[in-house]
Amino acid sequence: MIVNPQRAPVVLILFNRPEPTARVFGTIRRARPAKLFLIADGPRGDHPSDGPACAAARAVVEQVDWECQVVRDYSDHNLGCGKRIATGLDRVFEQVDEAIILEDDCLAEPSFFAYCDELLERYRDEPRVMAVSGDNFQSGRRRGAHSYYYSRYCHVWGWATWRRAWQHYDWEMRSWPQLRDERWLERFLPTRREVRYWTRIFERMYDQSWNTWDYRWTYACWRQQGLTILPNVNLVSNIGFGEDSTHTLHTDSAYAALPTQPMVFPMSHPPGILRDEPADEYTNRTMFARPRRARIALRLGNLRRKLTGRF
Repeated sequence: MIVNPQRAPVVLILFNRPEPTARVFGTIRRARPAKLFLIADGPRGDHPSDGPACAAARAVVEQVDWECQVVRDYSDHNLGCGKRIATGLDRVFEQVDEAIILEDDCLAEPSFFAYCDELLERYRDEPRVMAVSGDNFQSGRRRGAHSYYYSRYCHVWGWATWRRAWQHYDWEMRSWPQLRDERWLERFLPTRREVRYWTRIFERMYDQSWNTWDYRWTYACWRQQGLTILPNVNLVSNIGFGEDSTHTLHTDSAYAALPTQPMVFPMSHPPGILRDEPADEYTNRTMFARPRRARIALRLGNLRRKLTGRF
């Protein structure tokens, strides 16, 4: 495996789950980045167990036993997973030009780091590419003949980006009312169903109904007509599904603890930057539009792959 010796800084976002934090931190320890940002939210006032649990999670990441500059951004009070991540990444990109980002439940395959390093360098000055993701939710479908493809969907269970892209992030989404009234989404998305779905999402983000950061990142990317690089093998597994999770509660989800595969190096790069429309349509049907038939087909496909070992 080819490893870029000038590894990008790594960001680890943690809260109150020391066990998955330890597993994710273990992959970072093996990667040995030269710079590590640690972003932690504070305990919730109405959850007495949060204090000890947050302290235990922070103790895990003190075990840095390689040469590394560690930057800690720990909140004393609870900001919520949305605001905490957004403000933390704002501070990261005040200090560095690019970074690889993992949350405490996103377990990366070891080749994920080299994959991000190479693509961060390759697309550093390409404004059409807003992010590099380690996620593949295509249920075994290969998209094109190369190591990765381009998508409008910016999956963030293990990802990387640049300051030049993050500068477009706006928690308040101040441009949304004008764009909504100008019917921007009707020009951007191909179907009325998608327009209705994302209009509801962005309305909830704008009126602060949801304290979540990732839909706001989707909005920022779409405003720039930006694309995300997605790998043709899954490089990150979300191990955080369960009752103690904020959003990923259902352990029977088709996306829980998806198996990973290593990226093969040297990577094969697509000759041009074009969005894979069939891949995005599949993502829309299975992740966002969510008709019952598509959800059932996705779960059956995942079960079939687990039984046959074809990932």
